[in-house]
Amino acid sequence: MNKIFPSAADALKDVIQDGQMLAVGGFGLCGIPEALIDALRDSGKKDLTVISNNAGIDGFGLGKLLETHQIKKMISSYVGENKEFERQFLAKELELEFTPQGTLAEKLRAGGAGIPAFFTKTGVGTVVADGKELREFDGETYVMERSLVPDIALVKADVADKSGNLRFRLTARNFNPAAAMAGKLCIVEVEKIVEVGELEPDDIHLPGIYVHRIVLNATPEKRIEKRTIST
Repeated sequence: MNKIFPSAADALKDVIQDGQMLAVGGFGLCGIPEALIDALRDSGKKDLTVISNNAGIDGFGLGKLLETHQIKKMISSYVGENKEFERQFLAKELELEFTPQGTLAEKLRAGGAGIPAFFTKTGVGTVVADGKELREFDGETYVMERSLVPDIALVKADVADKSGNLRFRLTARNFNPAAAMAGKLCIVEVEKIVEVGELEPDDIHLPGIYVHRIVLNATPEKRIEKRTIST
């Protein structure tokens, strides 16, 4: 089966729909699927629920989808870098399911592993636990968290072979593997595509069984959120 698509738009056009839940890899602007986010914006699909550690920044990353009002709800851990996010949330134009970072990672990992729910102490006694089942284990209170199984996962990797085996680069690994495993359909954007067998088995971070479509973006912008220099 050929998993390689000629463009991000081609990879999305027959699967993306209004109202879907998407997981988008990345941490801040590190390891985000830039071309796939642009193609998603250009698709015009709306009322999306997006799972991501944060929502990019104003004008870049998922911030582009906030500007076009395509996102109805964010499931996120950190939302402090985006003024438009803040404006929409305070104006009740955007729903937010605020989720501790470790819990968010585990919700995706559990979803990919076929685990429907799990218990954690994180968030007990806070608004994070509101409306959720609490249970006591060994004298300690835990909150039940449901796993996440998004309709589509959009992820970024450094290299893919033609079967979809992936290698991530440094900290761009972040949420990408968990998002890829959790999605019912996984579309990956990569900077290089190689033949099957060129990646050493021990150099594969995610097996191709989780990857359905591959898009080449050899020259991503890789914008830095806050450039710091010494004088």
